[in-house]
Amino acid sequence: MVMNDTGQLYTMEGVAAGLIMLLTAYIVISTTSIYTTGDTHIPDMQLEQLGSDVLAMMDTPDKERGENQLVGFIKNDQGDDLRDRFLDNCKMRAGDADADLRAQVYLSYRTSDSVNTIPLSPADESFTRRENTVRVTRWVQLPSGSYSHIPNIETSRPHAVLVEVLLWRA
Repeated sequence: MVMNDTGQLYTMEGVAAGLIMLLTAYIVISTTSIYTTGDTHIPDMQLEQLGSDVLAMMDTPDKERGENQLVGFIKNDQGDDLRDRFLDNCKMRAGDADADLRAQVYLSYRTSDSVNTIPLSPADESFTRRENTVRVTRWVQLPSGSYSHIPNIETSRPHAVLVEVLLWRA
């Protein structure tokens, strides 16, 4: 029997081919995932965009030189109505109504020596502070006038106030 190294060459080719097939299978399996952890923030971004669009719509006057809804709700101390109208506008989508949306509305304004924040709508009992909330804000121009429900605000001049809405799904 003659001994040579031709069999050794076939063995090395077989091992290399096996490693290439295993590496290819690993790459294919690891790159085909359905839902990655990086995609979990997308519903929050969509909810934030929806809230931002609704606030922009509510800040647009219905007619030329008319008063927009946000100014009307703030001027008339109707924080509950503002929250309810905001949620109604969020739910005006094609298809099914989204009954799981919740919101909390705050108003921030500047006095002569500080910045104050007051709730415009009462606290929602379903808010446990564990939900993923998104914060949507809009600057609103209040004309000069009487705002007795806003403490320490100067009524002789116009103000820019910040309407802030916390929005979440219950």
